[in-house]
Amino acid sequence: MAASLEEMLISVWQQALVEGAKSMRLENRSFPVRRTSRSRLREVDFQFEGYELRGLEQNPKTASRWAQLARQGKRVMQFLQQRRYIAVVVDRKVQFYGDVVLDQKSGS
Repeated sequence: MAASLEEMLISVWQQALVEGAKSMRLENRSFPVRRTSRSRLREVDFQFEGYELRGLEQNPKTASRWAQLARQGKRVMQFLQQRRYIAVVVDRKVQFYGDVVLDQKSGS
């Protein structure tokens, strides 16, 4: 049975930020966890029901409320689809930005 989007985002957050995995497993597939070149933040590209998504560790040096939580030691991960922020996970809690409708599937 396929996991819900919310369950999938929590799993990505858990594996990448809490467990510090170098690669993560989702539905019998493996996806590498990388570090961004400039800020050394963890990021991972993965697929959910054929849609290309990205999880990106929150940069604590920005001015957002999410960055403030990251500065306080919370593990914060933003999620994007086609460069658009769709959700954030903090302490196993998902907050979606508006009504999340995943855009057309990306062609590789």
